[in-house]
Amino acid sequence: MAKERLYLFDTTLRDGAQTRGVDFSVEDKRNIAEALDHLGIDYIEGGWPGANPTDTAFFANPPKLHRSKLVAFGMTKRAGRSVSNDPGLSEVLNAGSDAICLVGKAWDFHVELALGISLEENLISIRESIEGGVERGREAMFDAEHFFDGYRDNPEYALACLKAALDGGARWVVLCDTNGGTLPVDVQRIVGEVVKHVPKEKIGIHAHNDTENAVANSLAAIAAGARQVQGTLNGLGERCGNANMMSVIPSVMLKPSYAQHLETGISQAGLRQLTPTSRLLDELLNRAPNRHQAYVGDSAFAHKGGLHVSAVQKDPKTYEHIEPGVVGNRRHVLVSDQAGRSNILARLEEAGIEVAPDDPRVARLLETVKQREFEGYSYDGAEASFELMARRALGQVPDYFKVDRFRVLVERRYNARGQLITVSEATVKMVAGGQEKLTVGEGNGPVNALDMALRDGLVGLYDELGDLRLVDYKVRILNGGTEAVTRVLIESADASGERWFTVGVSPNIVEASFDALHDSITYKLYRDGARVAPQLAAE
Repeated sequence: MAKERLYLFDTTLRDGAQTRGVDFSVEDKRNIAEALDHLGIDYIEGGWPGANPTDTAFFANPPKLHRSKLVAFGMTKRAGRSVSNDPGLSEVLNAGSDAICLVGKAWDFHVELALGISLEENLISIRESIEGGVERGREAMFDAEHFFDGYRDNPEYALACLKAALDGGARWVVLCDTNGGTLPVDVQRIVGEVVKHVPKEKIGIHAHNDTENAVANSLAAIAAGARQVQGTLNGLGERCGNANMMSVIPSVMLKPSYAQHLETGISQAGLRQLTPTSRLLDELLNRAPNRHQAYVGDSAFAHKGGLHVSAVQKDPKTYEHIEPGVVGNRRHVLVSDQAGRSNILARLEEAGIEVAPDDPRVARLLETVKQREFEGYSYDGAEASFELMARRALGQVPDYFKVDRFRVLVERRYNARGQLITVSEATVKMVAGGQEKLTVGEGNGPVNALDMALRDGLVGLYDELGDLRLVDYKVRILNGGTEAVTRVLIESADASGERWFTVGVSPNIVEASFDALHDSITYKLYRDGARVAPQLAAE
């Protein structure tokens, strides 16, 4: 039996741009659109032309898409105006996009209160606006705003809004849970009732995540008959976000309840691009990826308990619902004080470290991990530090540089303009390349200054450090009081997009930070196959 087509509509560049703290540049929007096109998304909503300079500039010079249709978003015309006499709608209709998506009210309460017009006037605006897009050769869609709330209060009118759009020639009518308060059981029931009046191949779903149900609501709507689903990369969106396409897509493609009778425009090769695409968005937003995100997060296929790891080593299906590589992710075996020999061996194998299972060094390494975690270390979130510790125990990590001592000063003073400032300065004495070096670094804090001083001593010796950057720095106090032990976790990255975590623990926050920095630099050098600076090696 032939499968039904499910169409994927991404609104990261429009609804996702309303996320607090997100501000896309035109180039950001182009990069994201090209990534979505490469993925195989059917529709890419690029923004609202005329609403702001960024969206206007984006549509003035849109990216060349090969698979996806570019969609311009806008509102239905104002009551009492013609389509051609509404400046906002004209901007959308003249944007040159493949399709348009016009939002209009589907809740009688909103029509009368927010718009202050009659219910009939709203229906006319919907129909004539859609007609205007169709007449200009655009594929037209109607976003039925607050549809589920409207259907709850006045189902006849909510359906009348859909009919008005269809009468105008709409290809899709999209049922929007704008407030995000509808639950899956109600979404499935209501969509099931709408399907009795509207062909399911014309119904879409647009869910918000205010009850943490946007993905569940989207899947419920699809199960009830919706054949277009809208969402965003990593669940971006105003308030609590939109349906996360990084969860919706693999769920409908890999879970039999959907995959047996539905197909999308994404190939298996495209599915493997989910994790890289998710990480690309975070990179453009300059934020750390959500490690616990379903399917694509670093922890999505991470195993910590020894019993779990032992079972996964025998058959991954024991604790994994899909094979990680299918979505471009990979398995992580974590090492902690809950670890057993299976964890240690699996983590060593994952790092490419060959060691016999009965090697006595494995048992010693396990005891070392447990002791160090008792002291405050955390290796389940700092895999790079664990790998270095293991390789050092096996004699595999060379001394790329040796730090004899360091000093950090923090000075608070008035500058020449009479402004109160705080200046941090670090001095590091090290041996690198067979030479003793005394380097000084300044930064916006003691850790930044220490990082600058370390790098200054290694410049010219190790080209591999040219693209190293620190992207996140976390401090946790492990016990109370001013004498508390501090754990520092540093996240680093390079131009390849690879990220790694290192850890340091000490009653002194600067020393803890230094240990984590030292591991970060050493891991980067070892991973890139750097050779020890010649003169130092000769010694």
